[in-house]
Amino acid sequence: MELGCGGHLGPPTYIQGWGGMRQGREGSPAPIYVCVGGSPGEPEAPGYPNGGDTVRSEGSMVSGGAGGAPHYCYDTHTNTYYLRTFGHNTMDAVPRIDHYRHTAAELGEKLIRPSLAELHDELDKEPFEDGYANGEEGTPTGEAAAAYTADSKGVVKFGWIKGVLVRCMLNIWGVMLFIRLSWIVGQAGIGLSVLVIAMATVVTTITGLSTSAIATNGFVRGGGAYYLISRSLGPEFGGAIGLIFAFANAVAVAMYVVGFAETVVELLKDNGALMVDEMNDIRIIGAITVVILLGISVAGMEWEAKAQIVLLVILLLAIGDFVIGTFIPVESKKLKGFFGYKAEIFTENFGPDFRGEETFFSVFAIFFPAATGILAGANISGDLADPQSAIPKGTLLAILITTLVYTGVAVSVGSCVVRDATGNVNHTIFTEWTNCTTAACKLNYDFSSCQKTECPYGLMNNFQVMSMVSGFAPLISAGIFSATLSSALASLVSAPKIFQALCKDNIYPGFLMFAKGYGKNNEPLRGYMLTFLIALGFILIAELNVIAPIISNFFLASYALINFSVFHASLAKSPGWRPAFKYYNMWISLIGAILCCIVMFVINWWAALLTYVIVLGLYIYVTYKKPDVNWGSSTQALTYLNALQHSIRLSGVEDHVKNFRPQCLVMTGAPNSRPALLHLVHAFTKNVGLMVCGHVHMGPRRQAVKELSTDLGKYQRWLIKNKMKAFYAPVHAEDLRDGGQYLMQAAGLGRMRPNTLVMGFKKNWRQADMRDVETYINLLHDAFDIQYGVVVIRLKEGLDISHLQAQEELLSSQEKSPSSKDVIVNVDYSKKTETDASKAFSPPSSEKTPVLQKEEEEDGKTPTQPLLKKDSKGHSSPLNLTDQRLLDASTQFQKKQGKNNIDVWWLFDDGGLTLLIPYLLTTKKKWKDCKIRVFIGGKINRIDHDRRAMATLLSKFRIDFSDIMVLGDINTKPKKENVAAFEEMIEPFRLHEDDKEQDVADKMKEDEPWRITDNELELYKTKTHRQLRLNELLKEHSSTANIIVMSLPLARKSAVSSALYMAWLEALSKDLPPVLLVRGNHQSVLTFYS
Repeated sequence: MELGCGGHLGPPTYIQGWGGMRQGREGSPAPIYVCVGGSPGEPEAPGYPNGGDTVRSEGSMVSGGAGGAPHYCYDTHTNTYYLRTFGHNTMDAVPRIDHYRHTAAELGEKLIRPSLAELHDELDKEPFEDGYANGEEGTPTGEAAAAYTADSKGVVKFGWIKGVLVRCMLNIWGVMLFIRLSWIVGQAGIGLSVLVIAMATVVTTITGLSTSAIATNGFVRGGGAYYLISRSLGPEFGGAIGLIFAFANAVAVAMYVVGFAETVVELLKDNGALMVDEMNDIRIIGAITVVILLGISVAGMEWEAKAQIVLLVILLLAIGDFVIGTFIPVESKKLKGFFGYKAEIFTENFGPDFRGEETFFSVFAIFFPAATGILAGANISGDLADPQSAIPKGTLLAILITTLVYTGVAVSVGSCVVRDATGNVNHTIFTEWTNCTTAACKLNYDFSSCQKTECPYGLMNNFQVMSMVSGFAPLISAGIFSATLSSALASLVSAPKIFQALCKDNIYPGFLMFAKGYGKNNEPLRGYMLTFLIALGFILIAELNVIAPIISNFFLASYALINFSVFHASLAKSPGWRPAFKYYNMWISLIGAILCCIVMFVINWWAALLTYVIVLGLYIYVTYKKPDVNWGSSTQALTYLNALQHSIRLSGVEDHVKNFRPQCLVMTGAPNSRPALLHLVHAFTKNVGLMVCGHVHMGPRRQAVKELSTDLGKYQRWLIKNKMKAFYAPVHAEDLRDGGQYLMQAAGLGRMRPNTLVMGFKKNWRQADMRDVETYINLLHDAFDIQYGVVVIRLKEGLDISHLQAQEELLSSQEKSPSSKDVIVNVDYSKKTETDASKAFSPPSSEKTPVLQKEEEEDGKTPTQPLLKKDSKGHSSPLNLTDQRLLDASTQFQKKQGKNNIDVWWLFDDGGLTLLIPYLLTTKKKWKDCKIRVFIGGKINRIDHDRRAMATLLSKFRIDFSDIMVLGDINTKPKKENVAAFEEMIEPFRLHEDDKEQDVADKMKEDEPWRITDNELELYKTKTHRQLRLNELLKEHSSTANIIVMSLPLARKSAVSSALYMAWLEALSKDLPPVLLVRGNHQSVLTFYS
């Protein structure tokens, strides 16, 4: 007894391949077999159309044991295949179709291959102890798949003939064939009529090829044109077309039923059997008809398909009846213009004879709707056994057959019937005329009176020519009934199916109730009722001449987008675009799309404009609502391709000072933990430069690496949801400095790389571990080494609000507030205090409370600012004054800044970054009312000269300013109390080497390099006093400014200790409005040259 793949009894399914060889017993090469799963009763070689993307039948590949229990193909303890093939058991799964299914696959159960971590990581426990790899519990869709298998036994699925060919033929052959084609031949002549048919066929054939290409590029579900367009171009175009296409089909039901009712009323009128009057009879018969059609549709797809077959047989008999009639000329019919096949009539009718206001394009506009209907099969794609095979074969064959019939009928009727005939026996010619010019005259009939008065018969005057020509006229009437009812039935089925697919995708949330299906075939009964009501409403209006061109344009708009989808997907060069149907061309598809748009205007220009407006309106609505779907559309692929091509092109261009942009690497940590830092930088980078949110994860590597992948998606979504035009870049490193170095060296792509490091000021540096202060200062030195500009942002209240988020989260969970999932928590648990604004890292998850860890797994779709002031019951939450101020400060840059000042203290020329950032701020809406004031250093005796020089420079740079202040007293000594306060602040960090033995002092300096030496303090005394004096001046001049942008003092590496540098920054920026300490990389970022 042989064990199949997955441990099931019965033969496994093998596909033979010769990619690799192994020696058999006799030394001859033996073929390699690849196991793709097996179960009892399964066929040994299932069909794999389209490269294995779908299987031959839905039930055959549903993997499961008795009762549909799930299994893994790589559960190898009971599987001898691996042992026989590879020589040892392995967890690795062999290629199998079930690994590539979607989670909610309709074709069967999705199996999960072993993850890379399962194969690569150290084992946490003994594998397969419970029968599954690494203790897996089986696939999440196992039960669903089993349920699907049980339900699928009664499901009706159609092949390509009954499902596509028959439907398309019935939908394309309409009333036009029987009552308008002869008139078109009369107006345009045989030659131009064939050209009209050929032009319409070109459009429909190109669309058919495009439909075939999309339909064979992966498994097609229900939804027809909507499904094809939405999965190719995305939900915006798909949602717009889906709605108008479903509506067009619903109104088309009314059009076809009214066409049927009008024919019946004509027969009643001829026999004097009208019930009320013509208009009301049309309404009564139409209403009864649509109720009967609804009953057939609701009875199920099987009954509807049987009705279509019956209608097709009647239609084919009617066409046959006409063809036979053309070979049987009857004497009485000659009076009405029918003479049988005559060369004279063919010659006369070959050229055009447009009468009235008709032109070639008006005749084309009348005929073209007869060529539509090619999507009738695709519209029920969910009910086809193999849509990938059925849609191309059925659609293209239907176009071919219907085109040949249209052409044949046009040529036949043009060769048999003259344009005008009186029907009067007195117009028979008994003596032979010598000056005959018309075909009728040559055939001994004088219809010349028709040139003066309108005659009732002939191609131009009688719409019932086909009835007159046919062998048995009532059969043509039956054909008209069949054509109208079959088209109505096809549209009545298509509209709800398309609408159901649209509603299932939840593109328009208000229509979600129509997504529900009933019975084995998931019939959209609610959609049927809606379609019925729409159709009934338009039938009761009974004025469809205005609606008809709009409906035709709706169909054409969907054809245009199907063609454009193929062009767009080919243009995007996505590796996922590989249709099994190869007979398409992207440029022909583009021509098809353009032709569809042209035909829309030819048919009716105002209806075309209205269609464009409706599609555009729906497109804008769906774009605005941003449905939460991702179908891997070609729009995404082309966006990527364009970004890639432009990035490469940009890389070949040297940087120019005129195009300099501040591209900021912002050490935010979790982006939502420092909103003030994020919003302030975003204010001057939005739509101007790059912004990357750097997040350094520290702690155990294995845990941190897992967090990296989850955080990447979560926080990028958070940034997008909060309208932050920024990227999130997490890294794992031993400490902040290493992580910062990794980010500065590796973040970005080509020319889109950061050039400015932005950090929060380390507010708690005096209480923190000084090794962390050393790391922080060294990161600034590293930035200058890599030629980065540096911006240090300080708010006196602080930047980090993660501890407040944690507090809110815990409070919410205790109160069981429903808003508890609205906050992402990312708390810094370490020896340092929580207000450390410079730490950009997350602790390992094991250190977090369960509640916090759970919320970190949320999607990240949260408001920037958590609501901490009230709990779910409206009571005030405990929040001290410091935290309240921190919370208020964290939102200050999200508000309009009003008419205030941005004070720029441009003390040192760093290339202009200190001036560029405030200028960029004033270009934004929230900051546009702020005025720039510039402060510079100068000599007392040259204040006016320095002011004029700076004014000249700023005007050359074209930067508006409200005032320039020259500070002549920068070098004045600071106040004694400020000096004393500074000395008190640095006292704990001094080395005091003069009071220690030389050896002890050297050892201490080596172990604690951040300590301030007496020599260093004395050497940089002037610089220290300058920082203190600048702080005094800042308080004097800029205490009311909205923001202060100031030159960052530099400290020479290895000469100035970290503690002293930190003390300078502290002394310079304390007790002030928000301060940006800026230092460019001393390369010019401003120029006055054009």
